Amino acid sequence: MEKIFGLLGHPLTHSFSEKYFNNFFSLNKMPFIYKNFDLINLNKLMEIIENKSVFGLNITIPYKEKIIDYLNKTDIHVDNIGAVNTVLINRTGNSFTSIGYNTDYYAFQLSLSKLINPAIKYALVLGSGGASKAVVYALNNLNIKSLIVSRNPSQGQIHYSELSKQIIKQYLLIVNTTPLGMYPDINNFPDIPYKYLTKEHTLYDLIYNPEETLFLKHGKSRKTKIKNGLEMLQLQAQLSWKIWNKEEFLF
Repeated sequence: MEKIFGLLGHPLTHSFSEKYFNNFFSLNKMPFIYKNFDLINLNKLMEIIENKSVFGLNITIPYKEKIIDYLNKTDIHVDNIGAVNTVLINRTGNSFTSIGYNTDYYAFQLSLSKLINPAIKYALVLGSGGASKAVVYALNNLNIKSLIVSRNPSQGQIHYSELSKQIIKQYLLIVNTTPLGMYPDINNFPDIPYKYLTKEHTLYDLIYNPEETLFLKHGKSRKTKIKNGLEMLQLQAQLSWKIWNKEEFLF
């Protein structure tokens, strides 16, 4: 039977996952397909999950948090993070169980641990959505204290206008989890005081298209270390496949 996997979100104008998985299935001669489910709301979500050919989903903006209420189960990391990016659909006859996982946090953790100076102990996290929650969880695992910067800050978070020279000097890792600067809106970027950045800083952008966002270019011009989100995306895709394929995975 042909199995369907897919990416659920909106908008899905440029999907890494669709090309990545269909190439993977083709190279390995697997009778599976991967498709985009571009939904402007979640009204048709259960129709997708109940489709007997669908066995797994990746979840992206803006549904990483909202989808939790539609799932039968979630793993312990999702319970701690509050966001899902991978769904396994176990099927037995006409019944099914949908289980939510988060591979974002571990993919980010693996990617970041190979990049940063171990002396970095403080990180600014730009954005407060589902991706931000996964990043904060990974930073906690790496013993890096994080401070969320948001346009609409909750308790314990700060507004972009509160970023000072003193804060930038202390927080040597800055992670962009917002879609600012993502194709096609490539002329946008997070509003932080780039003039205070130094060669001691590391800028990590979860965006991978374009390869260098204006956020990263501004950092590069100040001699900071930079990295985009492509490796993280590849790692989370590999972890998603392990979940769908019910392989042993430790994260």
